[in-house]
Amino acid sequence: SAGIYESAGRMELAQQENEEIAIIESFMPKQLSDAETAAAVQAVIAETGAASIKDMGRVMGELKKRHAGQMDFAKAGAIVKEKLA
Repeated sequence: SAGIYESAGRMELAQQENEEIAIIESFMPKQLSDAETAAAVQAVIAETGAASIKDMGRVMGELKKRHAGQMDFAKAGAIVKEKLA
């Protein structure tokens, strides 16, 4: 909504929205980068001995246990599929 306020020329409301976003983000866990996600996927695949796409559920389950709230699991799922294909 900050972008909507900016396009409407309401800079004071846009600034308030951006400040609120910064406060909320300070309480959220840091998200893993794409490289960190790929490394975590590779580590879990190695640790679980996953060898085929049939093992994807086990790998994703372990990733969710270890990295809840820190990882984009849609991206992680794509990486797991690529590695196990």
